[in-house]
This record gives sequence, structure tokens and C-alpha cells, in this order.
Amino acid sequence: MRVAPRIELTASERRELERLARSNTVSVRLARRAHIVLLAAEGKENDEIGRMLGVGRIQVGRWRGRYAQGGRAAIECDRPRGGRPRKVDADRIVQLTTQSKPEGATHWSTRTLAAKVGVSDSSVLRVWHRHGLKPHLIDTFKVSRDPHFVQKLEDIVGLYLNPPEHAIVLCCDEKSQVQALDRTQPGLPLKKGRAATMTHDYKRHGTTTLFAALNTLDGSVISCCQNRHRHEEWMRFLRRVDRQTPKEKELHLVCDNYGTHKHPEVQEWLARHPRFHMHFTPTSASWLNMVERFFRSLTTDRLRRGVFRSVPELTAAIEEYVRLHNENPKPFIWTAKAADILQKVIRANRRLSSKQNEALQ
Repeated sequence: MRVAPRIELTASERRELERLARSNTVSVRLARRAHIVLLAAEGKENDEIGRMLGVGRIQVGRWRGRYAQGGRAAIECDRPRGGRPRKVDADRIVQLTTQSKPEGATHWSTRTLAAKVGVSDSSVLRVWHRHGLKPHLIDTFKVSRDPHFVQKLEDIVGLYLNPPEHAIVLCCDEKSQVQALDRTQPGLPLKKGRAATMTHDYKRHGTTTLFAALNTLDGSVISCCQNRHRHEEWMRFLRRVDRQTPKEKELHLVCDNYGTHKHPEVQEWLARHPRFHMHFTPTSASWLNMVERFFRSLTTDRLRRGVFRSVPELTAAIEEYVRLHNENPKPFIWTAKAADILQKVIRANRRLSSKQNEALQ
């Protein structure tokens, strides 16, 4: 005749089991198992414990025996269940997702891939989550083909990581065609349970161009808004930079390859102001210019959801944003080394070349 194992508890084990049995934060299963062990330690039989807790005698005997063998750790988790093996082939799902496309579409969805493989769409979703796959998203890129990419990259990153003494490094650019957009109807404000709203259509009231120079040392910005962005406006902005920076400092300006920056009249003006030193980013590499990060903050924080009924109203909003930014400026810290960036570009070029060769074959 089988005899239920005897349960003997130390004072600390009893306190821990009593805490689990009373707890509102642990699972109901664990609290019930702790209660079973406590009643068993009082000398009660399995039938009696089952009637008191409303569970079966076999279940009581199972957890009583497991605690006697392994202590608390034995009742905290279930043993692996039996049954037929899983039918989801994760490797095939990953292979199809990354190396094929469905008919008549550019990428797989959970439902189309589930129908292809013969599993549920939730199974496909779990495999995607486990392997970090997001077929519905796509990132854009542009690899620079500038023949002097390496020299320009090292020059600009060198300015960021090791700026010259007695000099100021300024990242300069234009944010052109900033539109003064007014909505056709007033939107609703943010409230509990509802996002703020604005109409999808708008009225155009003109544009302005923001010229900005970001000081890489302290994050302050020199800016002005002008109606156009020709070389005349660029020279006007350079004069502003000249006026608002200490005369004894050398100025190193990081710019892109826009034609107005290299206009002959601009070159003549720079020759008359030798403290200005120009550094041009490689083509298709505007991400090297840190002022683009300031433009993104301006767009997301002030312009994208703004309502402007005229160009002067838009200009005033931009000037206010720059003024508040300069009251407590924070620099954008550049950490990437030129060698690390170059290795990434080399890997990207190799992969693109291999893909092009495969397409030609």
C-alpha cells in the first residue's frame, strides 16, 4: 500500500510557504501548491486536503511528493508536457522571409506566409519576433560615390573628435523651402483617450529658407531666415557669422556641396577673409553634417504640427525656437571614428556589388 511522503518544515520554510499561500502577486497555482504543502505538514491525508481545497487527490499527492523531493523549487514550475512535437519549422519561415517574395507582392505578411507554410499567423509572428524580422519596415540608404570620400571623411571627423585650438568649428547648411502651412479647419486638442487632431489638407502661405551654423563645441546656433537661397543670401549669412564670432578665432565651416557654397563670388569673399576655412562633406553624405540633427529637432518639435498663417509668423516661430535653444544649448557629441565608418561603407559596397552581380547573372 502506497504511503504519502511525510512533510517536515523548518521555521523559515513554513514562513516562506505561508507568505506564498497568502500572496496576491504570485500565481494562483503556486499559492495553491504552497497551501497543499502546509496542510500536508500538519499531518493531513491527501483526500482530506483535496476536499478542503477543492482539488483532486492525485493532484495533492503529486505536489506533496515533488516538494518532498525538491523543496520549493520543485513546486514553482511545471515539468515539460507530453504530446506530439511542434510542427512549426522556424528555419523555413526565416528562409522564406529573408530570401523570397510572395507572388504579386513585395514582402511577406504573417497571413500570406502562414498560408504558404501551413501554420497559424501567430506562429509566424512569434518566429519573426524571436529572430528580429520586420518585413513591413524598410530603411533608406545612399552610399557615397565621391572619389575623395576617405579624405573628406577623415577631415570632417577629425574636426569633430580633435578640433583645432583657438578655432571654432561650425556646421552650416540651409533648410530650404520651409513652408508656412495653415490647416483648412481647426484641430481638436489632446484629451484623455484621444490624440490631438489636425486636418490632412492645408493652405500654403509661402516659404522661407533657414540658414544655420551649429557650434560643435557648445551647441549654440547662429541663424537667419531669408526668402531665397542663392549665393547672395549665403554670403549675407557668412557676414552674419563673421560679426557674431570672436575676431581672434579661426572659423572652420563644414558644408555640403551645394553650388552656392562654391560660387566664384563666394570664393572671392573667402579669399578676403582668411580666417574662414571651408570643409565640404562627400557627396550623398549629408549625415556627416551635425547641423542636420538640429534641423530634425526643429522640424519635429516646432514645424511639423505648427500652424502658420503667413511667412512672417513662420519666421518668428523659427527665431523663437533658436532663441530658446541658445538659452540652454547642448552640443551633439560625435563618437564615431573615421575608420569605423569607413569599414561600414566598405561592407555596404561589397554587399551591393554582390547583389548587382547576382542580378546581372
